[in-house]
Amino acid sequence: MKICIIGAGAIGGLLAVRLADAGEDVTIVARGAHLAAIREQGLTLREEGRETNARPRAASDLTEVAGQDLVVLGVKAHQVTPIAHQVPAMLSDDGLVLTAQNGIPWWYFFKHGGPHEGRVLESVDPGGVVAAALPVERVIGSVVYPAAEIVEPGVIQLIEGNRFSLGELDNSKSARIQAVSQAFTAAGFKAPVVTDLRAEIWTKLWGNLSFNPISALSGATLAGICRHPLGRALAGDMMREAQNVGEALDVRFRIPLEKRLAGAEAVGEHKTSMLQDIEAKRPTEVAALVGSIIELGELVEVPTPAICAVYACVRLLENTLAQAP
Repeated sequence: MKICIIGAGAIGGLLAVRLADAGEDVTIVARGAHLAAIREQGLTLREEGRETNARPRAASDLTEVAGQDLVVLGVKAHQVTPIAHQVPAMLSDDGLVLTAQNGIPWWYFFKHGGPHEGRVLESVDPGGVVAAALPVERVIGSVVYPAAEIVEPGVIQLIEGNRFSLGELDNSKSARIQAVSQAFTAAGFKAPVVTDLRAEIWTKLWGNLSFNPISALSGATLAGICRHPLGRALAGDMMREAQNVGEALDVRFRIPLEKRLAGAEAVGEHKTSMLQDIEAKRPTEVAALVGSIIELGELVEVPTPAICAVYACVRLLENTLAQAP
């Protein structure tokens, strides 16, 4: 299978190494020092005391890549809009686009079948740019569970996790989604085809919408938030509000809130991706992770006061950092 991964950061790099090592024809699109290191010495994955080095083809521009059976959007949610119009030209005749973003995806209400079928969410796809550019019949979704970091250019450290849940937007078990699952499984991942992808998106988002912004504002790790009474209480309040929104959209939450909190605490002293972005003075995924819940809450008329307050603080912090010398 010809696979291109756009954005060979921590998660994209993890995918690239494992898939290339399993024999797939992998191309990555990266930039800067990371791209230079990959071209010179390949891409290295460190995990559980061992290292794997792969040498996927490396490109600096999407226009250099074509005829792909699978294009993985490994960039962050706010980075999809500028590149979406270029992706269709990268695909083979039957090529697929796999979304791997955190938060509520831009396609959430496409092939949904509910009263909001086809609705565009402004928080994740302003003006419907992505929805207009990417043919929805070519799109499949995923929920990404691994936590990883770029420890130096060309080197990825896997922190924990090995699961990529995969799903069609209409929840069908198609031959094409099973083929992707088989490729991921052969590369060493747990890659089940799920038939309720949106519920699983909410299960992961349930933690991300609280832990990520709280971590970004406080500098605390997952364990630090969960072990501090006020931090844990704030995360719980945000999660309860989000659950109310999700349930108003007919989403079933399959695990208790306290179990979700305990799972985050068990990850340990891990910095969330949003905290890493704040420390690096990069834009965050706060719109997809938090702003989307506010928008959905307004849609179903469910109040989200704690989520709104934390969202405002992260936006203010981003603005302050952007204006700093």
